[in-house]
Amino acid sequence: QVHLVESGGGLVQPGGSLRLSCAASGSIFSIYTMGWYRQAPGKQRELVATITSGGSTNDADSVKGRFTISRDNAKKMVYLRMNSLKSEDTAVYYCNAALRSVADTTIVDDWGQGTQVTVSS
Repeated sequence: QVHLVESGGGLVQPGGSLRLSCAASGSIFSIYTMGWYRQAPGKQRELVATITSGGSTNDADSVKGRFTISRDNAKKMVYLRMNSLKSEDTAVYYCNAALRSVADTTIVDDWGQGTQVTVSS
């Protein structure tokens, strides 16, 4: 069984910074693309940023220049550095990974439980 666990969310003032972390654990054979998504109240879940195993990144236009995604393949972790936070960044942030477990040859999408980020004065 595979688990993704996020950490690092919280309350921050506008203009502030936070760093989210996501750790993958369990019987993992390989992790491919990892990413962060977010869902604000009353809205659909949306892409924030993704990063391939080779380090290529893709960011949503709304976070370009403010958020940076990175990963540590050896530690099976992905990070999201968020700077210049705005009230509209308030959402539950979810970690996502396309991965293959030891017991299966199928590549599946796995999700964490989410971490709340609130930007407010």
